[in-house]
Amino acid sequence: MRKASLIKILVTGGAGFIGSQVSRLLLEADHQVVVLDNLKTGHKNAVPKGAKLIEGDIADSQKTKLALKDVDAVIHMAGLIVVSESVKYPQKYFENNVLGTVNLLESMKDTGVKKIIFSSSACVYGEAKKLPITEDAPLAPDNPYGATKASVEAFIQSYHAIYGFDATILRYFNPYGPGELHDPETHAIPNFIKATLAKKPIPLYWKGQQIRDFIYIEDLARAHIDVLKLKGFNIFNLGTETGIKVKDVVEEIFKIVGYKVPINDLGARPGDVHASYASSKKLQKAVGWRAKVSLTEGLRRTIEYFSRLD
Repeated sequence: MRKASLIKILVTGGAGFIGSQVSRLLLEADHQVVVLDNLKTGHKNAVPKGAKLIEGDIADSQKTKLALKDVDAVIHMAGLIVVSESVKYPQKYFENNVLGTVNLLESMKDTGVKKIIFSSSACVYGEAKKLPITEDAPLAPDNPYGATKASVEAFIQSYHAIYGFDATILRYFNPYGPGELHDPETHAIPNFIKATLAKKPIPLYWKGQQIRDFIYIEDLARAHIDVLKLKGFNIFNLGTETGIKVKDVVEEIFKIVGYKVPINDLGARPGDVHASYASSKKLQKAVGWRAKVSLTEGLRRTIEYFSRLD
């Protein structure tokens, strides 16, 4: 029998970069973990020992209801995440991210599971008119990926209103860290590090002038455990509250490794915003969470991880 404070949690997308880290922290806190993942982008060996893996898709009601058996809460991370791909294939992103989530919500309703934590994104804000970005900023996604996240947020809020779901929305800024193994990799920091270690030119959009809020994976994953106790409907930004130019991240990587490589200027990229960084004061006030790992330390750990892969 589980202690009253310990629960059984379904992590959708739990074989992915962030989902596997969240699953690990949940297990370390002695919760029971079920992972539902179609393994199209996730990795079976990323699922931590002790978690039960069900290979399946959230669009499959039968598999989803099987995964929800005796579950107390869902941490929903399954979804397509590549902004540039969403610009090319918006219908694919709508069907996977939005329709898939509605199927998950219906399966939760049918099985009596009424607690969800959703992995959203700072992309819902689009180009911010005021920095740092607070949760009451207007939603104006300027790419289909961000539009799917905003749509899913609205659906989850409606299930809170109609069916009494306890729901927490976490709007991620720019996660990075060890274990990021997307194929192809589209995120900045792992691409910068892998190019640097291979002594190849770094691919850089906008000459690195974009401002971003890079949050280390363990800090981000920890927030999901911190908000499990919350009830009602909540929305929180999840970032470090510090904006940094992407070109300065590249310089920090060079400083850590002790050498430089050339820059491959890729020009502009549709769907990107110029500047985005968070105010996370609302989350700090609600549960005491704050980012602990500095960018320099996080980059050092990530470089060490990718160095060991070579």
